[in-house]
Amino acid sequence: MAEGERQSPPDSSEDTPPATQNFIIPKKEIHTVPDMGKWKRSQAYADYIGFILTLNEGVKGKKLTFEYKVSEAIEKLVALLNTLDRWIDETPPVDQPSRFGNKAYRTWYAKLDQEAENLVATVVPTHLAAAVPEVAVYLKEAVGNSTRIDYGTGHEAAFAAFLCCLCKIGVLRVDDQIAIVFKVFSRYLEVMRKLQKTYRMEPAGSQGVWGLDDFQFLPFIWGSSQLIDHPFLEPRHFVDEKAVNENHKDYMFLECILFITEMKTGPFAEHSNQLWNISAVPSWSKVNQGLIRMYKAECLEKFPVIQHFKFGSLLPIHPVTSC
Repeated sequence: MAEGERQSPPDSSEDTPPATQNFIIPKKEIHTVPDMGKWKRSQAYADYIGFILTLNEGVKGKKLTFEYKVSEAIEKLVALLNTLDRWIDETPPVDQPSRFGNKAYRTWYAKLDQEAENLVATVVPTHLAAAVPEVAVYLKEAVGNSTRIDYGTGHEAAFAAFLCCLCKIGVLRVDDQIAIVFKVFSRYLEVMRKLQKTYRMEPAGSQGVWGLDDFQFLPFIWGSSQLIDHPFLEPRHFVDEKAVNENHKDYMFLECILFITEMKTGPFAEHSNQLWNISAVPSWSKVNQGLIRMYKAECLEKFPVIQHFKFGSLLPIHPVTSC
């Protein structure tokens, strides 16, 4: 990664807002393709990509089973995700003619929509209660669309934005970095996969075999960082069933590959062509750098994804302010 890309952690102390900060309900600001310039110049974009890259650096060369600190805030976030998981069990799919997009998802989502602020309030200390309505919007945006019953990288980005906001208000701290990815994001992925399977959710804006994955992107970035300088696992090994089965519990990237092979049939090169091409890259650091570039180009710079992103006081649309 170029030095210029490495930004200061957005969870550093100077980003902790003063108690007097005016929190606002985030709203959409990118309405037309020309608005994309506003997004790329915004404080929100700089803080979001800085957050992604900080976590990318934090998990470099570490297994999921690595010993790391688990703060009370991390435990509370996992409990929040466990609640969402339990609600799936309490909301079984309904019988309907269409195979995809089970309408029971709307019932599940309505519960989250109603309870989101209460859930976020369990994570945020009372002296920061004013931030709850702003932060809760990102949680509601992070689980799919209840009209279309679909899920994609824009929803995943909303969850990363939710975590970024919790860093900016000081709920999550610098020493939570590894746990944010390994404990919270891993649990989020499990819940999203359960939603996708249970309610047969459609991929949002999927490029089919030409996209990286139907639903996720970030675990491939952070998962490839975990594998940098691995003593024997090389990119060519992730298309090897034995290597995946033996190592997926340690590496997020391989966990993603396992999920794809469970959900799709036929030759890997046909159903996941982009990933197949990536398996020919010689090193994990090159894979990681390439995926970061691809994420910016295919997700963060695509109007159909970013038109849904919401901006508030924590992730503002105003241009980057130079210190």
